[in-house]
Amino acid sequence: MRELSLNILDVAQNSITAGASLITIEIDESLVDNTLLIGIYDNGKGMSEEQVKSVIDPFFTTRTTRKVGMGIPLFKMAAEQTGGGLEIESEIGVGTRVRAHFKTDSVDFTPLGDVASTVQMLITMNTDRDFLYKHSVDGKEFVADTREIKGILGDVPLDTYEVSQWILEFIKENTEVLYK
Repeated sequence: MRELSLNILDVAQNSITAGASLITIEIDESLVDNTLLIGIYDNGKGMSEEQVKSVIDPFFTTRTTRKVGMGIPLFKMAAEQTGGGLEIESEIGVGTRVRAHFKTDSVDFTPLGDVASTVQMLITMNTDRDFLYKHSVDGKEFVADTREIKGILGDVPLDTYEVSQWILEFIKENTEVLYK
């Protein structure tokens, strides 16, 4: 994939398919150490140990719409080619945790991409779920939680145009602050 934000979208979509009601997306960057952690955690149906071992195989998928699953193997490859790695922890009935570690000073590092738009799209296209987005850069952190946003908005749906655009700008503006 050309951007890591697309990997985030793919793994989050897996969480949605797994019936997760809460999906946490964590990005932890160190500009000092040239590292990046991307974590996607959910409270979905989880996977057995056998499924966790198989999920990195591109010829394994739980989907019935196609016979291959390239998302996790490509995410793993993107991390490993920078000198990092990917870990998956899962428990049936509890959920799944996917964590990818990257060395950002590697010539093979894939750009992070437009995470703000990715998160905004996940939120506004899945209003029946909650998303917790955490982004930190060298110890400064920004958090967006749809449970809080829904509490403030009351009956106003997250997928209305004005709210969707506000979510995008909210994430963009607060992310920019992290880099200053």
